[in-house]
Amino acid sequence: MAQAPMEEEECPELIPIEDQEVGGEEADLSHSIKIPVTIITGYLGAGKTTLLNYILTEQHTKRIAVILNEFGEGSALEKSLAISQGGELYEEWLELRNGCLCCSVKDNGLKAIENLMQKKGKFDYILLETTGLADPGAVASMFWVDAELGSDIYLDGIVSVVDAKYGLQHLTEEKSDGLINEATRQVALADLIIINKTDLISQEELNKIRTAVRSINGLVKILETQRSRVDLCEVLDLHAFDSLSGISLQKKLQHAQTTHPHLDKSIVTVTFEILGNTTEENLNEFIQNLLWERSVKDKADHPMEVIRLKGLVSIKDKSHQVIVQGVHELYDLEETMVRWKEDDERTNRLVLIGRNLDKDILKQVFIATMTEKQETS
Repeated sequence: MAQAPMEEEECPELIPIEDQEVGGEEADLSHSIKIPVTIITGYLGAGKTTLLNYILTEQHTKRIAVILNEFGEGSALEKSLAISQGGELYEEWLELRNGCLCCSVKDNGLKAIENLMQKKGKFDYILLETTGLADPGAVASMFWVDAELGSDIYLDGIVSVVDAKYGLQHLTEEKSDGLINEATRQVALADLIIINKTDLISQEELNKIRTAVRSINGLVKILETQRSRVDLCEVLDLHAFDSLSGISLQKKLQHAQTTHPHLDKSIVTVTFEILGNTTEENLNEFIQNLLWERSVKDKADHPMEVIRLKGLVSIKDKSHQVIVQGVHELYDLEETMVRWKEDDERTNRLVLIGRNLDKDILKQVFIATMTEKQETS
């Protein structure tokens, strides 16, 4: 896991890891007993809470914890947490120091969830509903980093609910400070998009919102629903951030295409493929210049801003494909279970979602980084 260097005052608090006696088969199954966290995001009124209520009351055998993380009246320190087991509802109170998980001290919300698991036993899944104004990337990175620290929970994916009737209005909203609006950022970061309330619009309007979503995120899977009713298996077990997604990601990348600006002139999906092998050092240099230094610029000299990065690359001397994942300034490289075949032509496929992205320049920089290192080695 790689993060941009922090300022001195941002030194993180170290979290002690308690020793646990794990042996034999339990040690081998350490990944399988981790609890997946799915982030449910979407603009205010899109249907996030309706989706979660449906999941909680639908009859199923899974034990799911849902954390509701909305701004509201009353004490900002108390947020409701509901647990569903066999259709029965239980309610606990989860105290978060800052009242909002995405802007609390990083280890606070995580420790609260882990403490809850100790009291109530482990869940099958945890669903976290973020406020409509939240940047899901900030929440996602918190769980992603925590997984590296030996946590019992791991990030499974980001689901964004889009209001079919008002979605275009939300996506086209302009912010005076020039920043990317919240609805667009949520679509850009999503691994699954649920276009909800499709019964309220015409087929022509549905085509427009579908095209708008696809123009921002060319890799995402899209579901269309009414009253947030979805098949639970479509929302859970996305494996969007771990090596188990290698096989499905390989298929997605083969069909992913560079999109053209549709609404927000700057938010697009860019995908490219470069033949050959790279090295981990080359790849780190390319990604860090792009995400951390922001030294890669478009033709108008604007720094390229990457919101989400995904890819499969061929690392020299590695027999398996390596998955690349990035959210804002945070990125990770992980070897997948997909082995390169001897007669395969090794390739590097990258998909980037963000603004001011120029496919030709990105390809040139990637190739230049590779060849420069090879010539000097």
